[in-house]
Amino acid sequence: MMGRKWTVILGCLIYMIGVIIQMITNVNTALGPIVAGRLIAGIGVGFESAVVILYMSEISPKKVRGALVSGYQFCITIGLLLAACVVYATKDRTDTGSYRIPIAIQFPWAIILGGGLMLFPDSPRYFVKKGRLADAARSLSRLRGQPENSEYIQVELAEIVANEEYERQLVPNTTWFGTWANCFKGSVFKANSNLRKTILGTSLQMMQQWTGVNFIFYYSTPFLQSTGAIDNTFLISLVFTLVNVCSTPLSFWTVERFGRRTILLWGATGMLICQFLVAIIGVTVGFNHTHPDPADATKSIANNIPAVNAQIAFIAIFIFWFASTWGPGAWVLIGEIFPLPMRSRGVALSTASNWLWNTIIAVITPYMVGENRGNLKSSVFFVWGGLCSCALVYTYFLVPETKGLSLEQVDKMMEETTPRTSAKWVPHETFASQVARNGVLDKVTVDNVERRSSNV
Repeated sequence: MMGRKWTVILGCLIYMIGVIIQMITNVNTALGPIVAGRLIAGIGVGFESAVVILYMSEISPKKVRGALVSGYQFCITIGLLLAACVVYATKDRTDTGSYRIPIAIQFPWAIILGGGLMLFPDSPRYFVKKGRLADAARSLSRLRGQPENSEYIQVELAEIVANEEYERQLVPNTTWFGTWANCFKGSVFKANSNLRKTILGTSLQMMQQWTGVNFIFYYSTPFLQSTGAIDNTFLISLVFTLVNVCSTPLSFWTVERFGRRTILLWGATGMLICQFLVAIIGVTVGFNHTHPDPADATKSIANNIPAVNAQIAFIAIFIFWFASTWGPGAWVLIGEIFPLPMRSRGVALSTASNWLWNTIIAVITPYMVGENRGNLKSSVFFVWGGLCSCALVYTYFLVPETKGLSLEQVDKMMEETTPRTSAKWVPHETFASQVARNGVLDKVTVDNVERRSSNV
């Protein structure tokens, strides 16, 4: 297996190939190569989106892990903003630059990510999983800025090694297909079962998509354009993207100060209020009430333009709530809830769930709001508000608090407490810490780990 670092680098190479294929097309035969290039680039993005979260979670110190993983979502928002600016700047071009420039601007970021990772070590937890303890010690030493034989490095390494051995006793070695099957073992009613964790990770990403945020970013321009209340709807969508970028860094502080579970609860509450307000204003005095444009009978103008502007304002506030809570929070949690033997598979399944629901929502939304389809207009926000309400209930009953815990302690917490009481759980001596006491690795445990050649 390639490990976390080299898998991301491979994803960057695949992505660059996809971008090149899209760039070298000519105007007469562009569609086929662009579709093919998008598919290839999408494979690269799949590699990166699944493994970057895993890598960041495994190399980060527990005190700042949430903030650092939140940076993943922040970088996504910066990419969205840059893309919106480039598209806005090239929208009036009539040559091939109208599509080649936005495509070409994607290329250097893959070089930056892949080249930058060449300078970093692979995950110490990956090395432990493969029985390469010397490499794990060197990796931890580089990441923490401490000598390999320092007490700090030895204690952390001992905890990782002992926990790996403990988890391996529960999840024995198996085939490649068996490692995927392990993700679905156990009872759905047992909080610490692999199946329960897999459902938690995949449903977290599903709920993130159910908030309706991608309806805003995918369809806000045609949706607002049909009101006639906004002269430059493209600029409004750019403002929405800017709100997204500016709000996300707030999570760097809140995710560690208040915790993952808390910000998801408050975020779901804020989002559902905004969604229902947009819907209520729209069906009473806002977007749903229009009259024909005297200058162009094919267009409509809102009867109450200030009401439509209020709807736009609440949409922007909704984006603030999403960007500062559910946007980064869901990614932080999926990097923390899985035990090491199934972590790579669990994060991959969770990421796949995100993209699956992203696709489903992108496909069904035109049928919900299209004039010749559902034509829900502002009523579509009742749907998103209802789904945000589901996210609130879901978080309250099923999402645990992982703030301040090592990845090894998260397993113990989920075994001993419930999501509603998890914030009060206090770390205590575990199997791993007993073995790792005084920073000395038990020889039998070390030998067991080094003998294992995991297929995961």
